[in-house]
Amino acid sequence: MSGGSLGIRSGSYGSLDKQLQNGVLPIQVPSATKTKPFKTFKEKETFLHWICKFAGRKKVGSLLLCAISAAIFVWVLYLGKDEVQGSYNVPLPKVNDSLPLNNSRSPLINGLQNSRIHNLTYSPVDAEGSEVPPPPSYFLGYTLPAEHPCNTFTLPPPPADKKRTGPRPCPVCYLPVDEAVALMPKVPSFSPVLKNLTYIYEENLNKETEFGGSNFGGYPTLKQRDDSYDIRESMNVHCGFVKGTKPGHETGFDIDNSDLLEMEQCHGVVVASAIFGAFDNMLQPKNISKYSEQTVCFYMFVDEETKSDLETEHGLNESKKIGLWRIVVAHNLPYTNGRRNGKIPKFLLHRLFPNARFSLWIDGKLQLLVDPYQILERFLWRKNATFAISRHYIRFDVFEEAEANKAAHKYDNASIDFQVDFYKKEGLTPSSEAKLPITSDVPEGCAIIREHVPISNLFTCLWFNEIDRFTSRDQLSFSTVRDRVAAKTNWMMNMFLDCERRNFVVQQHHKGVLAMLAQMAPPAISPPPPPLSLANNPPRTSSLEIASVSPKHRRDWRVGSR
Repeated sequence: MSGGSLGIRSGSYGSLDKQLQNGVLPIQVPSATKTKPFKTFKEKETFLHWICKFAGRKKVGSLLLCAISAAIFVWVLYLGKDEVQGSYNVPLPKVNDSLPLNNSRSPLINGLQNSRIHNLTYSPVDAEGSEVPPPPSYFLGYTLPAEHPCNTFTLPPPPADKKRTGPRPCPVCYLPVDEAVALMPKVPSFSPVLKNLTYIYEENLNKETEFGGSNFGGYPTLKQRDDSYDIRESMNVHCGFVKGTKPGHETGFDIDNSDLLEMEQCHGVVVASAIFGAFDNMLQPKNISKYSEQTVCFYMFVDEETKSDLETEHGLNESKKIGLWRIVVAHNLPYTNGRRNGKIPKFLLHRLFPNARFSLWIDGKLQLLVDPYQILERFLWRKNATFAISRHYIRFDVFEEAEANKAAHKYDNASIDFQVDFYKKEGLTPSSEAKLPITSDVPEGCAIIREHVPISNLFTCLWFNEIDRFTSRDQLSFSTVRDRVAAKTNWMMNMFLDCERRNFVVQQHHKGVLAMLAQMAPPAISPPPPPLSLANNPPRTSSLEIASVSPKHRRDWRVGSR
């Protein structure tokens, strides 16, 4: 490197940077060869003599050294600036925004989005100059600030009301809607072990199975069932809709193409419910923000009977919307039992909404009372979970749940006993402290909150397969599927308190129960007849005026009233 404008050559001393690091300044060595003097040499000599006239030679030398040092210092700064700029020319990591954020443009709140979120992707280049595929990015959760009130929130003791001993809601610490929206993950959560999940399609159904199955869910053998619990990186499993290449299209539970196209456009959050057999009254969600009304997909699945009932009660126009609910009619239902048909959208929303990222399922008898983003933030994102469901409010053991189902005639006793005995032979044990940190084996399955990632999708597929093979009582098969998946992956879900579930949904009676209660209600008391005109009748005391008659005149009133 040459000195350039400083009039210094590095010569054999190497680069200027190395010389500065070694504490050696480059000194120009006079050349042994005589060169022709410059024309201005005499003028320069006169200038130097003029300086020396007022200062000694030592001072002049010191001034020259200072000037040279200053020039070198400026030059080093200039080079350092170029090197620093060059070091930042490497492409910086960029946030992966390829996944939609439900059209959210809300700013980050208090920097929480970056506190523990790993959502960076890199674009390295190999030796040949081609880009290497970036490593996957995952949402790893976040931590609210230490001073946030939700960190110190504790449940108050239940109110001392001896007259009311049943389940009741309890307070829940939600974030405001705008903060919850800002904390929505921009990248998917981590799916342990399983990365690619595909679904079995059978043009010609093979019905050679030991027991159970259906034309809609297929007839997997017990060997295929065991294989589906051997979690691997890539899997192909039964998950309903086995007879068609596209869910809802000639598969059973068929849906109009216009509705399927609408459902494919849902890229963010979907809230879904279902009513079959006109079994429930449709309940409109409450306390929903304007942002959620514009960005969240609200879908209600019904059959033909329920559709006719809705047209009579509410009217159904070309928009197919009643309030917030978008009505979707399912044709060619695969089961004769309405409860079994309701399990299809309940567990297979990831197949009906292939582009949705999050879903909230509520049974048809429930009414939503809290904004969906607040629910997702509280029970999924804040807990860094991909699946959340509430525990049963009073029962935690599968064997106790089975006996309660038999006592309430929820299903035929022989089928319940067969299912529980089958699970018992596979290793099902009663709920106990040995299962900690698992605190319950029985869910309250009327509300399900989840993220659509491979591992949670597999869980709901396998749960549906158990219902298709055994009874439709999903509480009986829940712990078996959960524990077998967790044994291979260490995947955990968030099982929250039932009183917290009752905070964001309220349960109404089924339509048949409401009709029965209306018949049992006492007859309404008809209003009394209007008083007669005083012009045609003499004044007399009416029996309705007993409270206004003085005690000493009551006897006379009774005699006159005969």
